Amino acid sequence: MSNSRRAPFAAALVAVVAGSIGLASTMSAGAEEVPDPAPSVSVESSAPPAEPPAPEESEEPELSPPPTLPWGQAPTDLDTGSDGASSQELGSAGLDAAAPEDETGEGLGEYAPKGRSSRTGVLGSTSTEIVPPKPPAVNQAKQANQANQTVLFHYNVGSQAAVTDGAYANFTISKPSLALTDFHSLAELAVQSSSGNQIVEVGWNVDRLVNGDSDPHLFVYHWVNGVPACYNGCGFVQYSANISPGDTLPQNATKRLGIQYYDGAWWIAYDTEWVGYFPGSLWSGNFTQSGMIQAFGEVAGISLLPCTDMGNGMNGSSNSSSARIGSVSYINGPAVDLYVRSTSPYYDVAKLSGRTFRYGGDGAC
Repeated sequence: MSNSRRAPFAAALVAVVAGSIGLASTMSAGAEEVPDPAPSVSVESSAPPAEPPAPEESEEPELSPPPTLPWGQAPTDLDTGSDGASSQELGSAGLDAAAPEDETGEGLGEYAPKGRSSRTGVLGSTSTEIVPPKPPAVNQAKQANQANQTVLFHYNVGSQAAVTDGAYANFTISKPSLALTDFHSLAELAVQSSSGNQIVEVGWNVDRLVNGDSDPHLFVYHWVNGVPACYNGCGFVQYSANISPGDTLPQNATKRLGIQYYDGAWWIAYDTEWVGYFPGSLWSGNFTQSGMIQAFGEVAGISLLPCTDMGNGMNGSSNSSSARIGSVSYINGPAVDLYVRSTSPYYDVAKLSGRTFRYGGDGAC
């Protein structure tokens, strides 16, 4: 059970609509089951406005998630640690997540740089005026002003053109070493439109600007018409009482991440719970199925010779203990057969099957 500081949500549900969902692909034998049909959606009632009526902005109806997680399991409460627990403490205790101890800086780095991979290629670079924060132990006087710098992205990617209602996969959660001048190291699952312009993402990242420390944290992100939004917000609707985007995750653990379109929203799943959703209205209701699924590791730095680890820092092709993205599966989609590749000579991948690959490395240093 959770001992998080978050109070449970208490929205009154007044309507339930029956439907059905299914899984088109499953993981290894015995690992998953096709869920029974029983999806629902709920709408929150509201009282009439006081007299005289005043103009009000329209609000999104409060939604209910699918009755089962993307992999067919009924949701159960996560086992959470005390607020402020480190990723090492969570991993050693076998816990699933913990809220930050101090959230006074929430949103500070929400607009930090983010890369993307699409059908037509990857985002190789972008510009930013944001300076990567240094660990507290570093002498602040030695931090050079790096405004208007170019951010360079490095990827190990598995992708497939696939029309689906979503996807899920197993991810190794690690604590890669992040160089002082670099922005982040992350791993993620991305559900995209065929054009690659509409994207929903979930993953874990080590990003001192976004999270305030060097531990791995849960993140969500989205793009609309090719324009990046922000980390862990910009329309994301919280659902879980136990875990939120930005929470610390256990290192050296393997967790499932999933994205599923259901009743007008893209829902995000982590381990045993639904975290929340991006309303379909963010895309004016025009992004309701994927055209491309991508799973990848990403490093964002300021050099073509990156000194930041990807994954757990072990080379994907030469070390059987390197980080994995495994058992990638689609919801109402085709058979999974990923095209696996690297965009950088300093990180590499090893395709183990159509659904699983190892990836990572320690960069050029």
